[in-house]
Amino acid sequence: MKQRFFYCPKCGGRLFYRDCGERERLTCSGCGYIFYENPIVGVAVIVLDGEGRLLLGRRSGSSYNGLWCIPCGYVEYDEEVFAAAVREFKEETGLDIKINGVFTVQSNFHNPEVHTVGIWFEAEMAGGELKAQGDLDRAGYFDLSSPPPLAFPTDAAVINMLRERKVPGVK
Repeated sequence: MKQRFFYCPKCGGRLFYRDCGERERLTCSGCGYIFYENPIVGVAVIVLDGEGRLLLGRRSGSSYNGLWCIPCGYVEYDEEVFAAAVREFKEETGLDIKINGVFTVQSNFHNPEVHTVGIWFEAEMAGGELKAQGDLDRAGYFDLSSPPPLAFPTDAAVINMLRERKVPGVK
């Protein structure tokens, strides 16, 4: 594994890999602190319209510019995951939602610099007006059988799972 962190966040000492039993972990040469490299948690929200089409947003001004995704974002350190999903969706689409449950949880390995764990929630509209904003410059509903070019391979997997679920009205 390529070392990405070099200094201890507690004392500033040099980090090095050492055997910690089940695997090698970064450990501080000064204070002995074990630096756990854990994934970042992301949330995404699945909203289908009355025809079974999925709401997607086109990314702009950030990574994966011009590609589409299920509206998503990161969970803040002190934030509950359901609240993060509602917040992120509102920030990107202008829409208020009611979360109905978790659809799936997936590991995302598409970016070698950042390992994330994504939680895809199913939700229904509760208000607001659709307006792409934040990381998105466009938003619209797409048939599950013909989504636009997607930013993330896990979104493609989730769309396939939705299609296989045989949502009423979806081909």
